[in-house]
Formats: sequence, C-alpha cells, structure tokens
Amino acid sequence: MRRWRDGWGSLVVCGEEVDVTVPLEIAGSYRARTKGLLGRSSVDGAILLSPAGSVHTFRMRMPIDVAYLDRHLEVIAVRTMKPGRLGLPRLRSRHVLEAEAGAMARWGVRAGARVDVVVE
Repeated sequence: MRRWRDGWGSLVVCGEEVDVTVPLEIAGSYRARTKGLLGRSSVDGAILLSPAGSVHTFRMRMPIDVAYLDRHLEVIAVRTMKPGRLGLPRLRSRHVLEAEAGAMARWGVRAGARVDVVVE
C-alpha cells in the first residue's frame, strides 16, 4: 500500500478526453487525517486522507464530496455528505479524497474513474 507524508501535491483525474489537475493537500499522519477539513469553511482543491476507509463530518462547516479509493487509486464510490454525518466504511477502500460539495462532479471523479497523486 502506498504511504504518503503530510504535504502538498496535485491530484490528476484521468479523463476520457483530458486529464484534470487539482491542488491537493496530503494527510498521511494520524494527526493530519483526524483533523482533515474540520473547522474549515472552504478548501482549495482536495485533501487526501491515507490510509482511510471512512470519514465523518461532525464539526464540519460545509457539505463535502467524499471519494473512496482502492489501493490502485481507482474510485470505488463518491458521496456528498452534509455536516454532522457518519460515513460507512467501504470495503476495499484504502484512501479517501475530500473536497467541497460539487467539486468531484466538475472534475470527473466518479465510480470507476482513476486518479493519480503527484507529490511536490
């Protein structure tokens, strides 16, 4: 399984016609993963929680899109979650992407899509 350190990079959504590149915050440590988007009112791009199989939105200020990724960075499922919700763990999920609600659809992130992480 891939292991990332806390930091920054780019999320590349592999599209049928064109790839989409998005700013990415990487949360690889326990502390960074547990904080995630808590307390933020917006996010520039997305945040990758790794390893992670589920998330919650307690104490969040905004609805978010959540994409569950397998070990090959293929999208298993995408859900929009309102604040104060508990997401169910996904079988085979190894990483979770979080972004503002509506962002995943704009980027082409959907079940079956493939993404890549480029670390800066």
